[in-house]
Amino acid sequence: MRLLKIVPDNTNIGFVRIRFIAFAITALLTVAAIGLVAARGLNYGVDFIGGVSIEEKFASAPPTDQLRETVNKLGYGEATLQEMGGKNTVTIRLPVPKSSDPAATNIMVEQVKTAIATKFPGATFSTYSTVSGKVSGELIRNGVLAVVLAIVGIAIFSWLRYEWQFGVSTAVAILHDVLMTLGFFALTRLVFDLNIVAAVLTIIGYSINDKMVIDDRIRENMRKYRKMGMSELIDLSVNETLPRTVMTSLTILLALGALLIWGGHVLRGFTSAMMLGIVVGTYSSIYVSSSLLITLGLKPGVKPEKADSIATNAERVAPRERP
Repeated sequence: MRLLKIVPDNTNIGFVRIRFIAFAITALLTVAAIGLVAARGLNYGVDFIGGVSIEEKFASAPPTDQLRETVNKLGYGEATLQEMGGKNTVTIRLPVPKSSDPAATNIMVEQVKTAIATKFPGATFSTYSTVSGKVSGELIRNGVLAVVLAIVGIAIFSWLRYEWQFGVSTAVAILHDVLMTLGFFALTRLVFDLNIVAAVLTIIGYSINDKMVIDDRIRENMRKYRKMGMSELIDLSVNETLPRTVMTSLTILLALGALLIWGGHVLRGFTSAMMLGIVVGTYSSIYVSSSLLITLGLKPGVKPEKADSIATNAERVAPRERP
């Protein structure tokens, strides 16, 4: 039985030829993402802003103004409403009660449930969660610190394992992936909570795995084909790893697609971030990380102390002919 080959063996795509166009698109999208985050901000969940989040399900889509007015009349502060998984499910966010009574939150939740059930017959309470302002501030700091340390650690590892150009290109590509994800959440206004921080860290992990596979092949080919031009060498390396990249990305996207459809609205933000991250990470591995090595001045060949036994005597005088 013939094996399924999504990418033919003789694939020879000239990725490097359009690197300047890719750089321009990347720069434009990055600036747009930063602008969206700065202008619109992120729709932080209760994990980050503190407060009480109450989820209610309605028999039919409730009028937003009437629902907000009903909750605000209770005197607990300005309510923030968000549709979740459809117009019939709404998340209501309120400030944490100022009362020192530990049962104050439960009392507030019960009053909100009663008021909504009275105003909107058929409405049912689903769940609620609460986070204090102090805890939310710590979560923001820890989340940002985790992402920054991950990027710095990966850049240092790439620098030590390969050359400094690999470390810089990898850090730029990973930062691009993170900014694209943040811009997506600023645009869509999906709730940004701890689940999304986990998704961002997972995206970083996937991206670096994809980049390391390509970087290893580039380093190997630099030792084998010392007289080959850098542009052709990178095209060769990316094309050689392309079947693995495409198959891995498609497999993960299929699993995430099933999770997006049947996983429920609780996982929708996480799954959306992951799907975007797979696409963006694959793009940045080819058009940001690999192509940037040329701009940074990387040349074929390695320092003697960094050479190993892999094809040390293999050298090709003429580059491979392009179809």
